[in-house]
Amino acid sequence: MRYYVMTLFPEMIEQAMSTSIMGRAVSEGFIELKVMNIRDFTLDKHGKVDDYPYGGGAGMVMEAEPIYRCFEQICSEVGERPRVVYLTPQGDVFSQCMAKDFSAESDIVFLCGHYEGVDERVLEEIVTDYVSIGDYVLTGGELPALVMMDAIARLVPGVLNNEDSAETESFSDGLLEYPQYTRPVEILGRSVPEVLMSGHHEKIRQWRQEQSVQRTRERRPDLYEQWAEENLR
Repeated sequence: MRYYVMTLFPEMIEQAMSTSIMGRAVSEGFIELKVMNIRDFTLDKHGKVDDYPYGGGAGMVMEAEPIYRCFEQICSEVGERPRVVYLTPQGDVFSQCMAKDFSAESDIVFLCGHYEGVDERVLEEIVTDYVSIGDYVLTGGELPALVMMDAIARLVPGVLNNEDSAETESFSDGLLEYPQYTRPVEILGRSVPEVLMSGHHEKIRQWRQEQSVQRTRERRPDLYEQWAEENLR
């Protein structure tokens, strides 16, 4: 998988994607990251990429031309028009199901907006997916892009050391993940449930399923209702 990120702040993306699991995935070649500085594609000698909005109003709007030139460069490298994600509160809310869908792509482009947004004409021309990570406003699209890249990359074969991890985590089957424990057996007056130390794999599996159902019902009743409708008919 290859990620392209069109941004005004490439260091934000590069630093975050150079550590932990994502850093290892990049260094070992499971994913490839290409950060494109939109300022490199402006014809303005001062590197200007924004201007005042037509019709008036507060703030500035990112210009269409530098973004489109950046996109054309990406297309020339990919050999086709790849899927382009614009990070915006106006988009569909990102989910695990969406992450799974994106993980099947060979190339994904993330467009990170700033200021009061991006000239609508370039969005209409290149964007295939409008995605939000929640109903709140951030200063730019870099943090949402990082959230999406992390979630998607975890589903790419080889990124996680334990391939079972992605299959058993929260949302993988519509439920929240069950509680996890490690040594020591007792701490803070609380003990590890005996079933987890029994060595009986079927009982452990049943206990974890029951805990996932209970936790989802208590903490995310919206998810539980959807799961119950599909599984408890």
